[in-house]
Amino acid sequence: MKITERLAWLAATCFGLGKIPWAPGTWGSGVGIFLAWATAGWPLGGKGALLAGLTLIGVWASGRVARRLTEEDPSCVILDEVAGAYLAALAFHSGLELLGAFLLFRLLDIFKPWPLKLFERLPGGWGIMADDLAAGALALLLRLVLARG
Repeated sequence: MKITERLAWLAATCFGLGKIPWAPGTWGSGVGIFLAWATAGWPLGGKGALLAGLTLIGVWASGRVARRLTEEDPSCVILDEVAGAYLAALAFHSGLELLGAFLLFRLLDIFKPWPLKLFERLPGGWGIMADDLAAGALALLLRLVLARG
């Protein structure tokens, strides 16, 4: 395996975490929530830069791994869940708020209500990443609305 293939595999699976046979997407979401907790004190620009980096690396890595495995969205690719959960939790800091972001993101990611499912139609790594980022954005928006409720 070429070094670029190995790097793509490591990134897309979060250093192999995506190979856990049960609930790999939930594990990836947990990593995203942990990142949100770890970066809670960062300025918004830093959080945005991290999200942009996760997204760009995710598009590249998930696309390569999907092509290699000849699958549209392999379950071992979890960097999309990391990025989506991170986005869902971006504005929250307490444990309860982060738990709420995690649960709402997982619910949206698993059931993919309209229009989230439409994002899967994008080609390659874009489709793999976009539906989870859309779920994360919707979860963030809903949590912010509920928090102001």
